[in-house]
Amino acid sequence: MKYESFQTFDVTVENGIATVTFDFGPVNVQGQEMLADLNSLAMRLERDRDTKVVIFQSANPEIWVCHYDTELLKDMSTEAVSREDAQLLDLQSVCERISKVPQATIAKLEGFARGGGHELALALDMRFAARGKFKFMQMEVGMGILPCGGGASRMARQTGLGKALEIILSAQDYDADDAERLGTINKALEPDEIGPYVTALAERIAKFPAESINACKQMVYESIDKPIDEALKAEAYWLYQATSKTPAVKRFTLADEQGLEHDIKNQRNWGDLVMQVQDIN
Repeated sequence: MKYESFQTFDVTVENGIATVTFDFGPVNVQGQEMLADLNSLAMRLERDRDTKVVIFQSANPEIWVCHYDTELLKDMSTEAVSREDAQLLDLQSVCERISKVPQATIAKLEGFARGGGHELALALDMRFAARGKFKFMQMEVGMGILPCGGGASRMARQTGLGKALEIILSAQDYDADDAERLGTINKALEPDEIGPYVTALAERIAKFPAESINACKQMVYESIDKPIDEALKAEAYWLYQATSKTPAVKRFTLADEQGLEHDIKNQRNWGDLVMQVQDIN
């Protein structure tokens, strides 16, 4: 799969890991160009079975991705619509498409991510932020609107209702440690730690079967809004989607034949063992 001809970011792929580096003008503004690029990127990732992990980072040392382009916002309609007539916005649609790609997606946050930029980060599977560099904000309430790139919806799922409302209604900056406390990121790291940490995580995930990564990801997302009985059925569905396309049964058969589960050393070192079986196809 070729990842070329983007205006707002560059993409490199190595050993099953794609790295998307935003580099668009002075602030990585989130306008029509970036949305078109992200949509094109998602289309390619949906068809790519060799790439297993995607890291999103920025070439700008101060900004990950800026807010939504105000040139587009100033042309918004001032007429209220009914629920039946409301249509998804471009930013909502693009973030939703990115959220559903079959690869594991990781935001490597080393600068500001405010408004729409933060909403894009929330649409990714995992987020890691650098202390002293990362800040996020949802400023929309102060402008007279609300987060409209999936931010309000995804925020509540990440943090819970009270914390989501604190973030959205305060319209103030939060740093990496705040983000970890509130639950908008997975982990806050020192600036010299974030690169090695994200790389090691991506490399580990990239060793696993692509179909299993996708099945795990889709199941977790699907379970969020379902009653437990429906979620368990969905879990069973995605299990068999994985076993139909991966060497899982071969690996379990070998483990059983060799009595691996009865070895106390293996029980102590499952983290290493799970990597060793990746050679069994």
